[in-house]
Amino acid sequence: MKTVKRHTIRVALVSGCFLLWLVVIAVAAGYQQLYKSAWLSHKAEVQYEQELTINGKRGAIYDSRHEVMAVSVETTSIAAYPRVYNKQVADKSAAAIQLAKALRLDAKEVKRNLGGKRPFVWLKRQATPKEVAAVKKLDLKGIDFVSEYSRFYPNTTLAAQVLGFTGIDGQGLEGIESFYDKELNAAEKRVTVRRDALGRGFDTDRLATTSQTGNNLTLTIDRHIQFIAEQALAEAVTEYKGQSGMALVMDPSSGAVLAMAHYPFFNPNAYNKSNRAVWRNRAVSDAFEPGSTMKIFSAAAALEDGNIRPNSIFFCENGNYRVGGHNVHDTKPHGWLTLQQIVKFSSNIGAVKLGEQLGPQILHDNLREFGFGRRTGIDSNGEATGSLSDYKSWTKIDAGAIAFGQGVAATALQVLSATAAIANDGVMMRPYLVRAVTDAQGRTVRETKPESLGRVVTARTAETMRTILREVVTEGGTGVKADVNGYSVCGKTGTAQKLEPGGGYAEDRYVASFVGFAPAERPAVAVLVVVDEPQGTIYGGLVAAPAFSRIVKETLSYMNVPPSNDWQKLQVSREIKING
Repeated sequence: MKTVKRHTIRVALVSGCFLLWLVVIAVAAGYQQLYKSAWLSHKAEVQYEQELTINGKRGAIYDSRHEVMAVSVETTSIAAYPRVYNKQVADKSAAAIQLAKALRLDAKEVKRNLGGKRPFVWLKRQATPKEVAAVKKLDLKGIDFVSEYSRFYPNTTLAAQVLGFTGIDGQGLEGIESFYDKELNAAEKRVTVRRDALGRGFDTDRLATTSQTGNNLTLTIDRHIQFIAEQALAEAVTEYKGQSGMALVMDPSSGAVLAMAHYPFFNPNAYNKSNRAVWRNRAVSDAFEPGSTMKIFSAAAALEDGNIRPNSIFFCENGNYRVGGHNVHDTKPHGWLTLQQIVKFSSNIGAVKLGEQLGPQILHDNLREFGFGRRTGIDSNGEATGSLSDYKSWTKIDAGAIAFGQGVAATALQVLSATAAIANDGVMMRPYLVRAVTDAQGRTVRETKPESLGRVVTARTAETMRTILREVVTEGGTGVKADVNGYSVCGKTGTAQKLEPGGGYAEDRYVASFVGFAPAERPAVAVLVVVDEPQGTIYGGLVAAPAFSRIVKETLSYMNVPPSNDWQKLQVSREIKING
């Protein structure tokens, strides 16, 4: 009886405790539901909902004829949820090795990422389709495949320095991609995505509906003219074993840049595999001493002054002239030369004599009007101002040297813009690269209109300079190799010694260039070719002029510009003589 009674008491106690525990649980649950429901809901949301910033599709970049230059394509990035992976993958070392092999990554780095405490890690952004397929085949837990956009440049190296490129997150890093980053980028949108216990999104269909598209750009660059310029430039730099080169083509009447070529090339699809030095747009960012192309503007300043005419004569000291304790030399000795001949034969001494007659202030002010020493305002990052010091600080040799292109620095764009002003009857236009910004539906958001920077010389001076520059490419001139059959060409050669890092001029390093425009009577294009440090042959008339001629000939043919009137007259005259 005692045993039965003891057993009954024990059962009663256990039952009582159990019932008491149930009551406690019920009271606690009731308390949580009645008084802490809001806190619990928030806690659940934190665990199963995640707020993400979604980047939409970046806008496309087109050339002037609406051919694609840059576009965003959908790609897959591979990510991992380390907590899930570590719980559900038995052989983690083997799995890490397999992932590393499939993604061509370092196995130790993959294992380190997967073994961390973060809830989410990227394994490889913008993986190739082959890599994605290889990882999917592994069928590992805790691995996710996330859709993103990557930038693609279908023409590879074409206009790479102008276009620039984007980083892994789609931000513009160089060139147009950087300058117009805000316009190209789609608006960011923060969305809440629900995830299951394994960290996988089950509300991802909403992501597609929230994606935005950035604005598109239409460039002034013509893909075909760009190709012509790049091929001619590459041939010139390669033939003369130069360090690098630039070639620019501009519409002088509007300032629209039709081509902006650089050599060596690089591929923006794989920019990290090339040297950083080739990424930047050097035509805009790098200044150099232009050499004898500066005689265009010294001569224009002399004509604009009114006291000097094309047939005004100057004694050129038979090739050797002492100025301020320094000797100035000409390549070939000359005696008396007219202003026109000074430009045609590219006499340094003649340019010094022009500068002396003008005086430092007038020369300085005229060069400043042509845009030297100030930015053009082109829509591109990193534009340099160049260098044109105050005339009050000039010594006698400074004034002389600046007149023939030493002691002054300019970008390739500044030299071409100033020359284009001569072609455009003395009116300088602001150069630009983007013609229009449009939205995803093709509607115009903003359009660039040609903008005058002002008149730099009179129309009469510009016309006279065109006549003088036409002589440069005729027999006896320094630029005969720039002439083009069928078109009247105006231009000027440039051969400039490079400065040594410690000061003074190098004896064996030069910049060879040629700048001009065609046709002379109604210029359709202005072109500049620059070859840095050619070997063997160094003169602009031999190194850069042939590339200029090729670019002008092929570009005018492509643009369907009819042959020049003076050439047609010459052909008729020859036919009459032959038939007579």
